[in-house]
Parts: sequence; structure tokens; C-alpha cells
Amino acid sequence: MRPSDLTYFKQKGKPIAVLTAWDSLSAALAEAAGADVLLIGDSLAMVALGHATTLPVSLDQMLHHTQAVARGLTTLPANQPLLVCDLPFLSYQCGEDLAVAAAGRLLKESSAAAVKLEGAEPEVVAVIDRLVRMGIPVMGHLGLTPQAVHRLGYRRQATDAISQERLIEQACALEQKGCFSLVLEHVPSELACRVQQALTIPVIGIGAGDGCDGQVRVTADLLGLTAKQPPFSPALVDGRRLFIDALKGWVNQTRNHTPPTKGENTQTD
Repeated sequence: MRPSDLTYFKQKGKPIAVLTAWDSLSAALAEAAGADVLLIGDSLAMVALGHATTLPVSLDQMLHHTQAVARGLTTLPANQPLLVCDLPFLSYQCGEDLAVAAAGRLLKESSAAAVKLEGAEPEVVAVIDRLVRMGIPVMGHLGLTPQAVHRLGYRRQATDAISQERLIEQACALEQKGCFSLVLEHVPSELACRVQQALTIPVIGIGAGDGCDGQVRVTADLLGLTAKQPPFSPALVDGRRLFIDALKGWVNQTRNHTPPTKGENTQTD
């Protein structure tokens, strides 16, 4: 899968499925599920590393996890999902040269084929322009931008007419600068539809309604592995309870010296 394939999907009306991955196990599951894109999102700071926000994760850690994700893929390279890695906080906000170095390192030292970064401030737009001109595919991200949590919080964005028009202008600017796709998070569905119609590149929604060209979700949220899911991404299964109960059964069995149940493997080392 290549970045340009997503535009082809939009042209053909084929919905795009994007799942996050943070290690080889989650990558193997998402690949087997048929995801078109695996996003090594900085959400791994919370999902895998236990932080309260995405801000603490470093570039080295993002690279480490991206390499692990690539090792979990089992299909031939031509059939593998597109790997997109988030640029972490302060890896692109401190100037174009540092941003190119950070993004270039991810592409040089892992199997990632593109990077994602948040926002459309003038400085960010300049960074995107530079990255694209240097041959680095970029996925944009507007709406709720988790790296701006201390300024915006986790509330729904672009709920008034002025901010909605501004977001549409920003989306068009990102497309003009060469972004191959755009993530649109936690905005009104009507606005998402307007953005989807205004752009020729695919719009990938999360909490933005069904009118987008595709959807992205944090895999751990869908599997119910996180203690709490966002309102726009309810768990598909109660994964935490399922696995805790299974492990608790094993722990109790071990402590009580309970004989293996019928059909259980009794082979010893």
C-alpha cells in the first residue's frame, strides 16, 4: 500500500479503514483484520506507556514502536498495510530543519512510508511544505489535536460558524501544500462532509460522522483494553473484563493446584 493508493480509494468510493498499532502483536492483529493503513499513533504514549497524554513520548520511542510494528507484519511487502507514524510533540514545532531530520529518520530507520502531524498554523504549514518537497509523504490532522490538549482539551472542535470556515480553509491549505490525506477528529458530522466534498485527498474521520472517506480508531479502544474510551469510539468487546477473567482463572487454578480441565494441554517441560 502506498500513500497515493488512498486517493485512488476515494476516487472509487472505497472506504478506507485505519487502525493504530504499537507493537508486533497489535500490528499482526490489525493486519489480519484487513486494515488498509496502520497508524503508529502517539496515542501509544497512553495505551502502551501509561502516560496521561500523548505529550511525553519521544522520537526515539516512536521509532522503536514503529520498528516493532513492522516486525509483526506477515504478508508480502506489496500486500502490507501502509505504515504511517505520528511525529511526536516538539519534533516538528521547532523548525523545518529539525522536522525534516525527525521525519527522515523515521522513514530511514523503519518501514514507515509516511508521517502524520497535527495542526495548520503557519509554522506547521511551512513544515509540511518542506517535508513534501523533500519527498516525505505527510498526513494532516485537524479538529481535536491531542498534542494541544493543554490549550484545547479533549472537547469537540469547530462547533461555531467562524471556526468551521477556518477549519475548511486550513484543510484546503494542507491539501495545497501536498498532504496525501487528512485526519479529522471530533468535529460535527456536517462539517466533516463539507471538508470531504471540498478536498480531492481522502478525509479520514474519528468522531466526525460517517460522511468521511474512511475511519481511524485506536485499536485498544475498539478492543475494550483501555479503562475508558472516548464517546465516539465505544468498545466492540469488553476486552479488559474478558482477559482479566481468563487470567484470574489461571491464577486461581495455579494457587489451588486445580487439575487441568478436560482438553487442556498437560505437557510438562
